[in-house]
This record gives sequence, C-alpha cells and structure tokens, in this order.
Amino acid sequence: MSYGRGPPPDIRGMVSLKVDNLTYRTTPEDLRRAFEKYGEVGDVYIPRDRFTRESRGFAFIRFYDKRDAEDAMDAFDGAMLDGRELTCHMAKYGRPSESQRRGRGPARKSRRRQV
Repeated sequence: MSYGRGPPPDIRGMVSLKVDNLTYRTTPEDLRRAFEKYGEVGDVYIPRDRFTRESRGFAFIRFYDKRDAEDAMDAFDGAMLDGRELTCHMAKYGRPSESQRRGRGPARKSRRRQV
C-alpha cells in the first residue's frame, strides 16, 4: 500500500530502507514494482516538499522481512533507476508523525544565520 492522504499503515515489525537520489518523477508505484522483486513490500513513502508538493528526491520502502530488505538494499545500492545512481541503506529513524509532517511537531532550529 502506498501512503497518500489517509492514515499510515500499521508498520510494526517492518524494516525500512532509505533510497536516495531519486528523480522527481519516480512514483511510489515505480518503486514498489522494482523492490517487490526481493520480497513483500508493506509500504512505500516518498516525502514531499510542504509548499511545492514535489518529491524531495528520496523514499522509504518498508519490507515485512528483514532478509528481503537486506537483499533489496544490496541489489539497489549503486543501481541505476530512471537514469540516476541510487544509494540505499537501512533507515535510521521511523516516519515522522502527522503533526511533524505538517510542521506542528517539535520546534525546529532555524537554518538562517543570525546577523
């Protein structure tokens, strides 16, 4: 199931890969088709810019089985997809909560330099 506007799927027990260097036209369906060759994919999530709604160029793919995730990671790290060389590794953090995605979560430090 790809995550859209509804509630996120139950992800307990799933293993997440982070895939970097995606083109902005890559869709969750494209990723699901590519990654499900290595096992059952439970979720595909492509974060989007909050203002433009364009892809931020990376995605999270969740597998039900850790071995499947490891096989996919080995196959896709350095592989080409849509003309781009991907980097793929185990995700370090879970998906942000709905309030964090909408900018209502814990305050973030500004990246602007103080003058």
